Amino acid sequence: MKRAILVNGVPACGKSTIARGLSARLGLFVFTLDTVKEPFFDELGVGDREFNRALGRASYKAIWSVVADAPEGATAIVDAWFGFQPREVLEAHLARAGVDETLEIWCHAPPAVLAERYRERLPQRHPGHPGEAFVPELIALAERARPVDRGPRYDIDTTRPIDFDALLAWIAGHWALPLGTTAADRALTGL
Repeated sequence: MKRAILVNGVPACGKSTIARGLSARLGLFVFTLDTVKEPFFDELGVGDREFNRALGRASYKAIWSVVADAPEGATAIVDAWFGFQPREVLEAHLARAGVDETLEIWCHAPPAVLAERYRERLPQRHPGHPGEAFVPELIALAERARPVDRGPRYDIDTTRPIDFDALLAWIAGHWALPLGTTAADRALTGL
C-alpha cells in the first residue's frame, strides 16, 4: 500500500509552506510541480503559456512516475494545484503509482490576498512562470477553485498562522505517524 498527502490549492495559496512544514516534521519527501518543472525551463527554454502548460502536465506525470517506483508502504507529499487537470487524470496517475489512500490539505486565501502574494514573489520566481499578466486569471481561478475531495480533507486558511500540531493530529487520526511527530508524542518522549 502507498499513500499520498495531496497539498492542494491555487498558486500563491501557501501550499509549499504547508508541504515543507509537513516534510520537516514527518521526514517525508515532497514532490512539487515547480521543483520538477523549473529544471526543464533551464534546459529547454521558457516558451509561451502553452509550453508552460505542457511542461506542467509532463512534470505532474513525472511526479507520479517517481511515486510509482517508491517501495510499498511509502508515503509521499505532493504539492500541486490538482484542479489544473481533470479529476480522471489524477485518478489514473494514482492508480498507476499504486497509491491506495490519500489525504487532502486544501490551502486557500481570499483572491485579493493571493494576487498580492503572487505579485510580491514575482522577482523571485523562475522566468518560465507567468508574470504580472497572470494576476487577473489567478483571481478568477481562486474564485472558482475547489478541493478535489478525494479522501478526508483538512482546510487551511493560509492568512492565519499554521497550526502544524493540529494538522499532524488530524493526519494521525487517519494514518499512523512516526513516533515523535505529534505534540503529544513530543510531550511523552521529551523531544
